[in-house]
Amino acid sequence: MPCVTVQEHSSLGAPARSGPAVEPYDFRRPTTLAREHSRVLELALETFARQWATQLTAKVRVISQVTCEQIIMETYDEYASALPATTAMILCNLHGIDARAVIQFPASAALTWVSYMLGSNTAQVVDERKFTQVEQALIRRLFDDALEDLRYSLGSLLEAAISIDTIHYNSQFAQAAATSDLMIVASFGIRVGDSSTTATLAIPAEALLPQLGQPSVAVATGDAREKVALQLGWVPVEVALSLSPVLVNPSRVLSLAVGDLLTIPHPQHRPLNLTVEGETLARAAVGANGSRLACVVTAAPENETHPKRRLNQ
Repeated sequence: MPCVTVQEHSSLGAPARSGPAVEPYDFRRPTTLAREHSRVLELALETFARQWATQLTAKVRVISQVTCEQIIMETYDEYASALPATTAMILCNLHGIDARAVIQFPASAALTWVSYMLGSNTAQVVDERKFTQVEQALIRRLFDDALEDLRYSLGSLLEAAISIDTIHYNSQFAQAAATSDLMIVASFGIRVGDSSTTATLAIPAEALLPQLGQPSVAVATGDAREKVALQLGWVPVEVALSLSPVLVNPSRVLSLAVGDLLTIPHPQHRPLNLTVEGETLARAAVGANGSRLACVVTAAPENETHPKRRLNQ
């Protein structure tokens, strides 16, 4: 049987392999926006962003820009937990729907807009705080006009009448909807003069999804097995040529020193193992291809544990 001589190496462990980034998938809530629904909402909310920017420019008398950055669907609990603890939240009633829509923005940014509306020529640095009655009246007027732009932009997508209800300043106590209610959340980047901020708009999914209709699915399922097999044929895998493994105790591994020998239970006359992810697929002998090492497949075992056989069962 062959042996392995331990040589000096910086580490006994194999180098860590860097794999692709993996995004967790929640099987308890597999609902996501269909691509075509997302595109329709994206076009409508981009229109809203442009109109909101025009309205802001007219009201605060400073050049303003609003851009729609992202549209997702998540539960109200996920939405609220991602917000700052102290922030301004305008809760809006939707006729015939228990859940309410939310417009969220930093109170400090809104107070800067108010200072412009009252004649200031420079942005005022203001801490997060509750609005006074005068400030609240000006902000409600500002967002009454924004809701008009929202109704126009969404058009037939939003059939329920929407109106401002109350303003809250704590995202954990503002219960606009049940924690498990799905919300369509849009994020906006707002630039007023030299100051920039972000705002979010959350609308109950039940107010918009019925008008979006069912996504068109044109997928033939009759040849699903063949399509899966064809797709798997293009997935890259690592192929290794190896000896049969040997089992040793951890104490033996920790006590290895330069010059030690490990007996490998691989007969000298038998070809090496051709493996994929540790599973033997064939036998191969070491060869060469020009100036590079290569292997020559000498035998491919035909048994029920072969991955290809399992795929075709």
